[in-house]
Amino acid sequence: MKRLLMAGAFALAAGGQTLAADLPQPGPPPRAPATYVKAPPPVFSWTGIYVGVNGGYAFGSSNWTSPGLPSTGNFSTNGFLAGGTLGANYQWGQFVFGVEGDGDWSNLSGTTSNTSCAVFACTTQSDWLATVRGRAGFAWDRILFYGTAGGAFGNLQASSGALPFSNTTQTGWTAGGGIEAAISPNWTAKVEYLYVNLGSQSCGFANCGAPTNVPLTENVVRAGINYKFSW
Repeated sequence: MKRLLMAGAFALAAGGQTLAADLPQPGPPPRAPATYVKAPPPVFSWTGIYVGVNGGYAFGSSNWTSPGLPSTGNFSTNGFLAGGTLGANYQWGQFVFGVEGDGDWSNLSGTTSNTSCAVFACTTQSDWLATVRGRAGFAWDRILFYGTAGGAFGNLQASSGALPFSNTTQTGWTAGGGIEAAISPNWTAKVEYLYVNLGSQSCGFANCGAPTNVPLTENVVRAGINYKFSW
C-alpha cells in the first residue's frame, strides 16, 4: 500500500510538471509610454552684418535771417524719404553695440511768404539725406531697444521767388532711438526716430535776393527691414 501511494505521488508530480511546461510563458512587462521633450528655441544673436531698406516721413523747420531784414521766423518743411541701410552689430551679453549708415532720397520742402518774404516766397528744400551713426542698445531676446547718434549729411537748397536754387552739401549731426525685432533667424524689422540738424547755408544775391543765412532741421520717423547675414 505504501508503495502504491508513493508511485501515485510521483505520477502526480510528473503530470504537474508536464502541464506547467505546456502553459504559455508570461510576456515581458509593458513599456512605459514614451515622453517627448520639446527642445527650446535657439537663442537669437544680434551679432552680424546686415543690409536693408527704409522709408518714412520727415518734418522740420527753416528760418531765413538776413542783415537789415526781418527774419522769416520758423516755417515748416516736410516730405517723404526712402533708401538703403548697411550696418553691423556685436552682442555682449544682453548689450548690443554697432555702427550703421544709410542714404535716402527725400522730397523735403517748405515755403513761406511771411515777413521778409512778403513779396517773393522763400523756399527751403532738400532731396537727399545720409547718416553714419553708432548704436547701443539692450536686447530682450528677439527685441532690441537702442539709442543712436552720429553725423548727418544732406543737401540744402534755397531760393527766393523765381531765382534759381542754391545747392550746398551740409554736414551736421543726428541723434535718436528705436526698437527692432527679429522676425526670423535672418530678418529684422525696426521703427526709429532721428533728429537731424544740417546746420546753415549762406545764400547770396543770386539765389536768395540778399545775403541770407538758411538753416534746416528735420525730424525723421521711419521704418525699415534688414537682412542679417549668418555669423
